[in-house]
Amino acid sequence: MPNYQIDGQKAYKPGLENITKLCAFFGNPQEKLKTIHIGGTNGKGSTSNMLASVLQEQGYKVGLYNSPHLIDFTERIKVNGNNCEKEFVFDFIQKLKNLPEEIKPSFFEFTTVMAFEYFYKKNVDFAIIEVGLGGRLDSTNIIKPLVAAITNIDLDHQNILGNTIEEIALEKAGIVKPHIPIISGDERDSVKKIIEQKALENHSEFIDATIISTNFETDLQGNYQKKNIRVVLALVEELRKQKIEISEKSLEIGLKNVQKNTKFIGRWFQFSKKPLIICDTAHNQAGLELVFAQLNEIDKFKHIVLGFVNDKKIDEVLKILPERARYYFVKPAINRGRNPKEYEDLLISAKIDYEISESVNVGFSAAKARCLDSEMIFIGGSNFVVGEFLEKNLSEPQ
Repeated sequence: MPNYQIDGQKAYKPGLENITKLCAFFGNPQEKLKTIHIGGTNGKGSTSNMLASVLQEQGYKVGLYNSPHLIDFTERIKVNGNNCEKEFVFDFIQKLKNLPEEIKPSFFEFTTVMAFEYFYKKNVDFAIIEVGLGGRLDSTNIIKPLVAAITNIDLDHQNILGNTIEEIALEKAGIVKPHIPIISGDERDSVKKIIEQKALENHSEFIDATIISTNFETDLQGNYQKKNIRVVLALVEELRKQKIEISEKSLEIGLKNVQKNTKFIGRWFQFSKKPLIICDTAHNQAGLELVFAQLNEIDKFKHIVLGFVNDKKIDEVLKILPERARYYFVKPAINRGRNPKEYEDLLISAKIDYEISESVNVGFSAAKARCLDSEMIFIGGSNFVVGEFLEKNLSEPQ
């Protein structure tokens, strides 16, 4: 079964024909759910987890479908913060044997229908569905949600979605559907216009989250979360318009207890205090710029463990690296993981202080051995780097 997370573009199967047949085979569970659709380049995971936490505080039973996972596949499908049971996954996989010959699902298509079926079986009040890749042709776009949101648009997956912000915005705006409100969290006029035009064509209300001012805070760290909070507030306001009860108290407490309520980790996640160890799954240029800018605000010498997948433009990343740092470049342990030796000439040209390690955890061990208590370690560059690090170290006492 082709898996984009592991194999990259060759596993990507755009279009809704396959997922339509697949959902029909399982009785169209997505039609029996009240869904909320979250798309965008960055911030989808944070936004969907914040909203889930708010709805849980209100007493609702909430399904949450995110990707990719960091440690365990079952993280992708949660109800009220609990991963779906491995027995359910096993039983569901057995049903693949009965699929008609002409349906050959990708990994993501199969996982998507599995999430729909799980949420239906669990009788959730709401299912928050995060777009996998793009929007228009993404498997999740089979749903007819109560409301949809696009957090922001930036360059990512250009080999699939287009080479300009405008081309990518058109793909992401493909989740806009007739008469379903769409919330936009991007601050650029060019992007707003594309989403607003798509809303106009679909007779859908366009809601600009960027004009919202707020003092709400969240336990999810990272300066960029302020932008995501505004999208959540716009989503909550729209759900309230649809006579869904969400109190101010649930909103406030939900935003402050996201990690507790949904078990969400990976974005500016503080792994330890002494030394300070932070990991963040930002992996495209826009996300890394925000994270590196925040690292520059911390007045400590930094040991930075970084690894990338094959389609990453390393020369662009090197231009924005934090200063006052030593770097440990690693290869994520997947097919798409890029060996740092392939771009070592760029590291030499950039005149940075670096070493190359054979794996994420060897790189982390080297950083930890050099790091003083007054310094800090950062781990990132890819979901896979953070996932490998957490899988090995999260269970070990700090």
